[in-house]
Amino acid sequence: MASDAPEQKPPQIFYWHAWTDEAGVSRQTRCVLERFTLKGMSGAAPQWQNEVASGQAIVNFSVLPVGWIGDWHENPVPQWIVPLSGRWFVETMDGQRVEMGPGEISFGDDGGTRPDSHGRKGHRSGTVGNEPAVLMLCQLPQTPAGPHPCRFK
Repeated sequence: MASDAPEQKPPQIFYWHAWTDEAGVSRQTRCVLERFTLKGMSGAAPQWQNEVASGQAIVNFSVLPVGWIGDWHENPVPQWIVPLSGRWFVETMDGQRVEMGPGEISFGDDGGTRPDSHGRKGHRSGTVGNEPAVLMLCQLPQTPAGPHPCRFK
């Protein structure tokens, strides 16, 4: 018997990946999560899921004040960063600056950078606009991926 329900197509979620290339320069690449499966969780109706990491993670909520700038630094560990309110930016050593707002996702994975001729190493980040940026960070117990963007699919 054929179903009258429309065929469900797996979703795609885009994220920015801050990573380190073979020369030790941090870069950002727009990537896509697309390996979703439709399944239930704890008795709930089926929903689209893409488990990108497992193991013990640290979840941190951070509030960046208006005008806050985090000078050049590397991510302390690979981490998912999701703005909940406000806007923030990430600028990598290659000169690319990406601004993000609520629901836009970044994966900070820029360990192993080498200082450039200006002493920049990793990335800088900060708030954009006239309100604090509230971020949720999920820090993973993994090592940086190395010179390969789009670690997660």
